Amino acid sequence: MSDPRIEKLARILVDYSTKVTAKDVVMIDFSGVRALPLVQTIYRRCLVKGALAEYTMTHEELTRTFFEAARDSQLADFPHHRLQAMKRATVYIGIDATRDTRILARTPMATLMRRQRVLRPLVDRRVNHTRWVITRYPTMGLARDARMSLEDLEELYFKACNIDWPLFARRLTCLRRIVRRAANVHIKSSDSDLRFSIRGMPAIACEGLRNMPDGEVFTAPVRDSVEGHITYNVPCLYRGKEFDGVRFDFRKGRIMKATCRTGSLADLRRILDSDKGARSIGEFSFGLNPNIRRPLRNILFDEKIAGSIHFTPGQAYHEADNGNRSSVHWDLVKDLKGDGAVFLDGRLVQKDGLFVPKELKPLNPPGSAAR
Repeated sequence: MSDPRIEKLARILVDYSTKVTAKDVVMIDFSGVRALPLVQTIYRRCLVKGALAEYTMTHEELTRTFFEAARDSQLADFPHHRLQAMKRATVYIGIDATRDTRILARTPMATLMRRQRVLRPLVDRRVNHTRWVITRYPTMGLARDARMSLEDLEELYFKACNIDWPLFARRLTCLRRIVRRAANVHIKSSDSDLRFSIRGMPAIACEGLRNMPDGEVFTAPVRDSVEGHITYNVPCLYRGKEFDGVRFDFRKGRIMKATCRTGSLADLRRILDSDKGARSIGEFSFGLNPNIRRPLRNILFDEKIAGSIHFTPGQAYHEADNGNRSSVHWDLVKDLKGDGAVFLDGRLVQKDGLFVPKELKPLNPPGSAAR
């Protein structure tokens, strides 16, 4: 018997997020066999619509084998056949069902970053030239990271994904306008004091069209305007390695000092030294999904935590482009619930993770004091 939650999510991904038609070439890219029920439902729906649909599968064990056995020439090799396939695609749907989220924990960070730089053109092609959406399907590995049972994680996942996205999109409009019109941002908490300009930068509402789950309004700082310091309080896995309590100190838009309470300081510095753009910020965003309330140690979920912000070293998105270029795009998250305020042009917009202005209160989660 099919799971109606999967059927509903497949309809959202195919009909709403990517708007597949008979004219499309759809690339379905998935990892791990646990995602097969969702993949099969998506694949069938694309075929019924008349689209040309192809699928590819990867597996974390094969990825580990590559990094264990690959020589320098193989690490440096660019898969041109994958780029050609991506150029043919008009729609990309990615489903990650990795069972072991830390399988690359022993792989040197320098090796991982080197390969990431090689593969960056594939990501750029997908992000900039297809209608794309990605999701993380619940697995035991994700459940362990989240400190939840698999059943509870599945329940949270479908609640965070299967919402009324058109209604949610309408609720984002007011915040997007406020962010778009603002010139200066000040983030203040007991362990952070950060100021930067967003003057002239676009504001983008994330309403279920690219990530699933979704829920953001993002922009980018003027690149050299960032001053002060920020301490992130949401644990983060990056290429299988965990970091927590990361703190950045900025001067003229550059990360001048980086520390972490948990994780390898050497690995942290290797990420930031990957290229020139890795020490500048490419994105500033509000997390807004009302059904994600605490960290799950997976960035696709955690960057959407209601009451959070993320401030991202690395590549800027072309929709809100401050000119920063990097092979890195590392969404580090600060949860402001209970300790934190965001000011736009001196106006208090968010206090302790809840929006203050009356016109923004519909974005506060149901049951919160500031509804």
